[in-house]
Amino acid sequence: MQLLEFTERGIYCRQADVYIDPWKPVGRALITHGHADHARSGHDHYLSTNSAAPVIRYRLGDIDLQTTGFGENCTINGVAFSFHPAGHIPGSAQIRVEYAGEIWVVSGDYKVQADNLSEPFEPVRCHAFISECTFGLPVFNWRPQTEVMDEINDWWRENAAQGRVSVLGAYSLGKAQRVMMGVDNSIAPIFTHGAVENTNVVLRRQGLDLPATERVDPDR
Repeated sequence: MQLLEFTERGIYCRQADVYIDPWKPVGRALITHGHADHARSGHDHYLSTNSAAPVIRYRLGDIDLQTTGFGENCTINGVAFSFHPAGHIPGSAQIRVEYAGEIWVVSGDYKVQADNLSEPFEPVRCHAFISECTFGLPVFNWRPQTEVMDEINDWWRENAAQGRVSVLGAYSLGKAQRVMMGVDNSIAPIFTHGAVENTNVVLRRQGLDLPATERVDPDR
């Protein structure tokens, strides 16, 4: 049984008449997380995890968004859906789809290495697994993040000792916070771009314990 299919609007579950992370406007959209290539404007109704919702609302504005907890079943036209941690960014989820004894899982973006920021990845047993594969080629062989953070801290510490400013570029949702959580903020204060700091505000309001940061003031 084919529970999910790829269409011009996105991944579609015909039995439930819902889409997962659709890239064109649809009636009902199940959203894995808040990044712009997954959570787009224009849908009539949205469903996401509780912890993904604040960022999605911040980015998309006044939308019809319902939420669910991790592992909770939501039945639509006889199809059972549940969201399970993907470890990508706070609130990110894999979506489990079950109908007539068949189980499929859509991964969304995911990361199996814990980062002290996102809910840890949860393996989900299934008959079919649809995996994101942005960095799936063998050429991408990531080093342990502790090694990378140690190198960043050594570089930052050396620059600080010589009176140089250290600048790191990172996407405003997820990557920036992951870097902030991994660096040694005793070396020097952390200043952030406005887009990063606006996201920090949203995440702090929902309870994430991020390091102290200060918005960059271009007039200073």
